[in-house]
Amino acid sequence: MRLKTFPGGIHPHDQKHYSKSATIRKYPTPNRVIIHLSQHIGAPSSPIVEVGESVLKGQVIAEPSGFVSLMQHASISGKVSKIGKFMHPTGAMSTAIEITSDGLDQMVALDDNENFMELPVESMKERIANAGICGMGGAGFPSHVKLSPPADKPIDVVVLNGVECEPYLTSDYRLMLERAEDILHGLRVIMKVTGAKKGMIGIEANKPDAIALMENLCAGRKDLEVVALKLQYPQGAEKQLIFAATGRKVPAGGLPMAVGVVVQNVGTAVAIYEAIRYQKPLIERVISVTGSVVRKPQNFLAPIGTLYSELVEACDGTSAPIGKAISGGPMMGFALPSLDAAMTKGSSGLVLMNKHEARSMEEHTCLRCARCVDICPMNLMPSMIANAVKYNDLDMAVKAGLNDCIKCGSCAYVCPAHIRLVQWIDTGKIRFAEAQRKK
Repeated sequence: MRLKTFPGGIHPHDQKHYSKSATIRKYPTPNRVIIHLSQHIGAPSSPIVEVGESVLKGQVIAEPSGFVSLMQHASISGKVSKIGKFMHPTGAMSTAIEITSDGLDQMVALDDNENFMELPVESMKERIANAGICGMGGAGFPSHVKLSPPADKPIDVVVLNGVECEPYLTSDYRLMLERAEDILHGLRVIMKVTGAKKGMIGIEANKPDAIALMENLCAGRKDLEVVALKLQYPQGAEKQLIFAATGRKVPAGGLPMAVGVVVQNVGTAVAIYEAIRYQKPLIERVISVTGSVVRKPQNFLAPIGTLYSELVEACDGTSAPIGKAISGGPMMGFALPSLDAAMTKGSSGLVLMNKHEARSMEEHTCLRCARCVDICPMNLMPSMIANAVKYNDLDMAVKAGLNDCIKCGSCAYVCPAHIRLVQWIDTGKIRFAEAQRKK
């Protein structure tokens, strides 16, 4: 079997051995949760509860404040104890709603509709919006918006992202092994909502058991296809996955709908299935807690808003001092100053490294070796963009592809001079956004 892939990319050690055998474990109800109002791309949600108010598990506590925004729900039952600033998984401070558990774990009523596939498309979209679902692979784009492309951008292919190319993380892998049928139910719903006639599931070659399971479940169905992908980072990036699976190339600055494709994470597919069938809001997700210093790495099904510090305690703590804590994977995740942050809908993992793994490298002068150019999956010149940002030449940075960079980190990974290319490019993106706002 020939494995499909994309031009460029790198092959870091996947480090998945820590948690790949850890079956999904239901995390017990925490004493408190912190529900951030910004867990997604777009406008932050607006709270509709007050301090001291009692809430049920699954109750709406914040409403969307714009078209590209989300509903937020209580992930435990209890009382709203605070609305204020808390640490976000990005490391910044963000407005959130703190709920203290009443120990009852009372949930709003759900409704099991076994004939969920017979629901009208508009009803499906409404249920997805009401469930507060966004992309769970990290980007966090509101799903009801993503599944409502304009009439002049018809969708004919849905690609489910089961690649999980980030080192260490295994939450999607375990989900595919343990809830494969639910993932396919979600895929069928997405295909109906978008009108797509073809469904594809992209899975990287280091997950042969997941590939075999999905192929077995899709056997005999001409509308579904499992695509085995080469082990190549960032294979799971949206544009790279589309090219590998379909051969279609999303134009620079364009969205997947420009080539008739919608991409959703396998975790998002499960959340969509649960929303359509049971009207269940997105109040929990699978998260990997892993790394060399974690005593017992785990994959938890945990309530949204659970503190990272409590998740680590449930793994029996650490076996050595933590050198670095990363929310997400080591390539595109965020280094945290502490474990006081609470997981969000896009929190796929928490990686704890020892001090040797987290050692800082001194930045040297660019050698002009062009390694960053050779491996860039977006065919950019990262060193040129970073240099333009250093000298505050935003026009040059934009011309060199600043806004096309997906911040995958491949360039920084191979740079022999240890230049912090991603950080420089990210700085450029922030400066460019500020300049656009002033205009």
